[in-house]
Amino acid sequence: MQSNLLATEIIAQRVFNPLYIYLDIAFLVALCVLLVVKKKYLTLLWGLAGGVLYMIVDYGIFHLATHSRSIEGGDLFWVLLWMSMSYGITNFVWIWLWYAKDKHLLEWSLLIVVWWICAPMLANTFGQNLTPIKIQRTTGAYHGYMALILVVGYFAAIGYNLFQRDRTKRFPLLWMLAIGILVQFSWEFSLLLGGIRSAEIADWGQKITTLVVNSLLETNLGAVPIFCIYALVTSKFTETLKKRETPVSFLARVQELNAMKVREKQIAPLR
Repeated sequence: MQSNLLATEIIAQRVFNPLYIYLDIAFLVALCVLLVVKKKYLTLLWGLAGGVLYMIVDYGIFHLATHSRSIEGGDLFWVLLWMSMSYGITNFVWIWLWYAKDKHLLEWSLLIVVWWICAPMLANTFGQNLTPIKIQRTTGAYHGYMALILVVGYFAAIGYNLFQRDRTKRFPLLWMLAIGILVQFSWEFSLLLGGIRSAEIADWGQKITTLVVNSLLETNLGAVPIFCIYALVTSKFTETLKKRETPVSFLARVQELNAMKVREKQIAPLR
């Protein structure tokens, strides 16, 4: 009998009040508007792309291909569309801002995390007469594929760093690892705290297993590819979707990012 956490069948279950959907949609619209007001057009586009990607994975792979999704009390397609856009936008926007070392990173981070924590409580209080929705997926059919993507990404980055003599051009592995784990952990912990994640699962060991495994694996598998995409795109374009006055190579952009500190004034071409 296998005792390894990563070898265990993980049930990713959510039980939530339908009002949560409408409150969250309002938050997503407000977040997108705020990004436009702050002229973070590139970040917004990346977040929208994240929502589309999550929908392709969640509906196309988790539901249609592996049949691991099930739902009670709602329409699977529309609930998955909302979930995908919700966590796709917030996760991808947050990761992009972390890689940018945005000067308002603390404020953006609090905006997202505070909402994740408070939204379930608001929905439960003001929508208490509504019938809850339960949606869940098993993970045995695809966690191995996720692990493959993770190991290929990190091994490629580690191999590159081992042979890159210029330290300023190496990938910031600890930074990528911290972001990859932090974003998913914040999301998972907020769901657990709000009574959404694993709500009908009494075994706290299984609840914690889901929290730990998902935090280590699910967003973290994209940490290296997303960093490469960020460095490549911002080597040529600014946040306002204009071409940089002085485009740089991919490695030169990695060098720039390594030299930047969180909350410091950004270099002029990236404004």
